[in-house]
Amino acid sequence: MPTRKPTAPAKATRDREATQQRFIEAAARVIARDGAAGLGVNAIAAEAGADKKLIYRYFGGLDGLLEAMGANTAVWIGDALSASKGDYSERMAAVFAAYAANLRGDPVLQKLLAWELAEPSDTLRRIDAARSKAMYAVMPKLRGDEKPPEGVDAPAVNAILLAALHYLTLRGATMGGFSGLSLKTDADWKRAMAAFQGLLKRTYPQD
Repeated sequence: MPTRKPTAPAKATRDREATQQRFIEAAARVIARDGAAGLGVNAIAAEAGADKKLIYRYFGGLDGLLEAMGANTAVWIGDALSASKGDYSERMAAVFAAYAANLRGDPVLQKLLAWELAEPSDTLRRIDAARSKAMYAVMPKLRGDEKPPEGVDAPAVNAILLAALHYLTLRGATMGGFSGLSLKTDADWKRAMAAFQGLLKRTYPQD
């Protein structure tokens, strides 16, 4: 049976999504290389190799692109939707594992996180706010019907663990480890994520 060719609207949608992703990735590279001060419509368009008019058409301008950059981070943990099974601690362990694997494989975002610490700006704050909003929105889908135990401040616990994951990733990339914990190899990170899982199980014990 011959393969049906995609309709024009479907192809147009894919082309638009691909171009949007090019702009998002180009903006991240510009920030990673030049810092937030170097970010602008002209710089992003040049990095992406596309017409800057498309930034206004697809995002409404630079602010819309910044929000899309932040929201793009939440897409990473989409794989955890199928992997996160079991009680609340096991689901959260799957989320952190998926996030850690993608963060380790994205040196551009690592540099972006480093800029957020070294030279915070309104631009970086907007990206961070959009990232937090997107991850907060996807979290109910990841945890399903499972809820943390009564009396546990899950948002605070998860934020602290996420901050630890960010820092360990940056230390692993720059110094190879932290406080005697090596973070150079996949085996090292398997050990680290096992520790995360243990902390989650103790914090969110199953009834």
